[in-house]
Amino acid sequence: MNSLTHFNAQGQAHMVDVGAKADTHRVARTEGRIRMQAATLALVAQGGHKKGDVLGIARIAAIMAAKKASELIPLCHPLPLTRVDVSFELEADGVRCEVVAETVGKTGVEMEALTAVNVALLTIYDMCKAVDRGMVIDGIRLLEKRGGKSGDWRADGNG
Repeated sequence: MNSLTHFNAQGQAHMVDVGAKADTHRVARTEGRIRMQAATLALVAQGGHKKGDVLGIARIAAIMAAKKASELIPLCHPLPLTRVDVSFELEADGVRCEVVAETVGKTGVEMEALTAVNVALLTIYDMCKAVDRGMVIDGIRLLEKRGGKSGDWRADGNG
C-alpha cells in the first residue's frame, strides 16, 4: 500500500509538492444520489417546486463548488478547471448526479468532482427540505480518473 502523501517524514500535514510534475490532461468522473419521497421527486421532475428549477440551480451550485474545492479542503491544490459537466438522472426513488471535471495540470481533479457532486445533492436537499426532511444522500464515489503519473483508474476495476 502507498503511504499517505499529505504527511511529511515527521508526520506533519503538508501540501504535496507538485512543482516538478508535468502538466497533463486529467479527468475525474463522480456520482452520488439523493433518495426522496415520490411526491418530492414529482415536484423536482415537473419543475413545480415553488423555489424554481431545482436541478438547474443544483447544476450551477455544483459548478461553483468545483471551482472552490481548494478553499474547502485544506491541502487541496487550486486548479484551473477546463470543464465541469453536471448531469442528473431521475430514478424511481430519487435523483442520481454525475459530475465530470477536467483540467490540464500537475494534479488530478478528483476532489473538484467529488465536491461538486456533494454540493449538487446538498442543494437539492436544501431546496426540497420543506416538503421532505427524510431525504438521504448516499453513494458518493469516484467512478473514474484519467491522466497523470498514476494512470487511469475505474471503479469497476477496468482501469
